[in-house]
This record gives sequence, C-alpha cells and structure tokens, in this order.
Amino acid sequence: MNDKLVNILLVEDDEVDVMNVKRAFTKNNIKNPLFIAGNGVEALEMLEDKIIPLPKIIILDINMPKMNGIEFLKELRANERLKNISVFVMTTSNEDSDKINAYNLNIAGYILKPLSFEKFIASVATLNNFWQLCEM
Repeated sequence: MNDKLVNILLVEDDEVDVMNVKRAFTKNNIKNPLFIAGNGVEALEMLEDKIIPLPKIIILDINMPKMNGIEFLKELRANERLKNISVFVMTTSNEDSDKINAYNLNIAGYILKPLSFEKFIASVATLNNFWQLCEM
C-alpha cells in the first residue's frame, strides 16, 4: 500500500448515506482520507478555497439541495484546476436524463444506490479497485 492514499470527496446530503459510505469503507478496509460536503455549493467552496486537499476522486449524489449533482459537475468541469478530477455518481436517480447529462460531463461511472447494505458494501469494494489503480 502506498504511503500517500488518494483523497476522496463525498458530496452527499443524506446523513444515512454518509454513514453507510463510512461503514462500507470500514468493512472494505479502505483507509483513504474521506472528506464530506453536504451539497454542491459546499463542495465547490471546499475545493475552490482549498479547504481540503485536492481529491483524485469525487463520489457525487445527484439529488441535493442548493446545487444538484449535474449543476456541480458543470461547475467542476468549467474550472481549469478541478476539471480532471474523476467523478463517480452514486445516486437513487435512475432517470435517463440524469445519466446522459452526467456522462456528457465526463464521469467515470454511474452507480445506483443499492437497497441493501451488503450490495452497498460490494459497490464500494468495486470503487476501491479503481482507487487503487489511481494510487499507482
């Protein structure tokens, strides 16, 4: 394992989902630093004001107050310093328009939030395989 782990930003407004991500990290023995933003506006402030170290990966919800995930992605991709960050959408939205808009904004993957915690753990394990590749 590398000494320098990939920083991950979770942009999620649902506290239960935040807790589930943290629990899934623990279950999968994922030690990456995880930073949390409650919505797109907060995430952009954290990134633009350099409040957190620049993440290599963002896990993004679509349905959030203040600024939804698609609006956040547009702002992220328009920012020269932030535009190349890998983004995985993890959402309950199964809307074709959300998927198309997200992929048009160059996301790395679109994951529907599983209904069971066991499936959620498996989804995070799959993401972890990608993160380990990013660390190399």
